[in-house]
Amino acid sequence: MSTSVQRIFLSRIIGQSVYDPAGDKVGKLRDVLLTASIGSKQPRVLGLVVEVLGRRRVFVPIGRVTSINTGSIIITGVLNLRRFEKRRSELLAIHELLDREVTLPEGAKATLYDIAIEQQARRDWLVSSVAVVENGSRFGRRGASHVLDWSDVSGLLAEQVGQGATHLLATLDDMRPTDVANALRDLTPKRRTEIALELGDERLASVLEELPERIQVEILSVLDVNRGADVLEQMSPDDAADLINELPAQAAEELLSRMEPSEAEDVRRLMTYEERTAGGMMTTEPVILPPDATIADALALVREPELIPALATMVYVCRPPIETPTGRFLGVAHLQALLREPPSTLIGAILDNDIDWPRPGASLADVANLLAAYNLVALPVVDENQRLLGAVTIDDVLDHLLPEGWRDRG
Repeated sequence: MSTSVQRIFLSRIIGQSVYDPAGDKVGKLRDVLLTASIGSKQPRVLGLVVEVLGRRRVFVPIGRVTSINTGSIIITGVLNLRRFEKRRSELLAIHELLDREVTLPEGAKATLYDIAIEQQARRDWLVSSVAVVENGSRFGRRGASHVLDWSDVSGLLAEQVGQGATHLLATLDDMRPTDVANALRDLTPKRRTEIALELGDERLASVLEELPERIQVEILSVLDVNRGADVLEQMSPDDAADLINELPAQAAEELLSRMEPSEAEDVRRLMTYEERTAGGMMTTEPVILPPDATIADALALVREPELIPALATMVYVCRPPIETPTGRFLGVAHLQALLREPPSTLIGAILDNDIDWPRPGASLADVANLLAAYNLVALPVVDENQRLLGAVTIDDVLDHLLPEGWRDRG
């Protein structure tokens, strides 16, 4: 590293790409690991937490970092791909220290929103400065911001209750739900709770869908029952059903009773199916249209940004009603077929329905075989009366084919 003094605020480098000496990207910086120093000793930087391919977070010792700049971070040597695990004597600068309440020299209370690290003459990196905002008045006025020497604030490393997560959420805002979930797994239950309580319902729902069941239950259990019901309504019905099935019967029934009746009905129906069956894996909200809809109508629906890619590859055409369970299922229209035809074409003219689609009791193996045999990423699930009940996507199948606890492995 350069021997010149260099002070870097972490908010400027979190999320930056990390490169090897050849210029190849190895991952993204997600946090900085510090010593949990006691007393007046400055917290020392132990290394970087880097997210590599496959969402795994690994540790890079600070001695292996040759350059830290706001444009890029360069490391040297062979990367150890063992999953990062934090020790009790260590702190994650971004995920654990942001939003902590500290005391200023004159006794005023403030909230930490950024941390600066600085390289010393001996090549060590230490926490040198902190950026804080004074806690607002009772009239809602925002307090003044200050950049202070680390030693000028007290309470930074003390265990705190009700820490909040406002400034941490700002660093997570541009991350995908899967990446946020991956970050939450490395935190203490207390810190996870603080973050979950400040996420919006829709954002929290999307993050919960990517977490292991034990952490889903942990977070849901600390939410007010009305908010818990709101979050479950924002989840995909199949994911909501899986989560509710993990709860005690009384808690599950109370949440279902607080949900909108139509949302609760879908979840209750999914809960009646065995877990590793087509019915247990399907979502009740695929893209459904009547046969007199046009290709333009179909393309407008599959463009919706909240639709997962696997569900956007196929439109399901049924007689009314078009909410599941529908009227008679007529067939599917693949996205590629939609793109080949004029927008004014009726969707009923381009349907495929020459496959024996699975019933809700079909096994996981049967569904996986159909997806593989016909090169599909999704397929319909129908009942004995040829009504559409839902759709199973490839990610639903992979969730059950991968080893138990795969989300915990990062």
